[in-house]
Amino acid sequence: MATQQRNNKRKNQKKGKSPSKYLRFTSAAFQMGATIWLGNLLGNWLDSKFDKDFWESTVTLLSVFMAMYIVIAQVIKVSKEDD
Repeated sequence: MATQQRNNKRKNQKKGKSPSKYLRFTSAAFQMGATIWLGNLLGNWLDSKFDKDFWESTVTLLSVFMAMYIVIAQVIKVSKEDD
């Protein structure tokens, strides 16, 4: 009986330990910035590698769209968890 109560307490503690919405959205902003920055670095590298001028802007724009998709997917996931 005592072990069952301990297990129930552990389950309740695990449920209550999910990060707050604000923390999740703050980390999403940093993730979005990192995705765009890495896309820009990749575009710069491709520009220098192939001696073209359009790679940086193209890859950066694609990384912006990708970052927006990731953030929107996370917001939808959080809103479904709250329901």
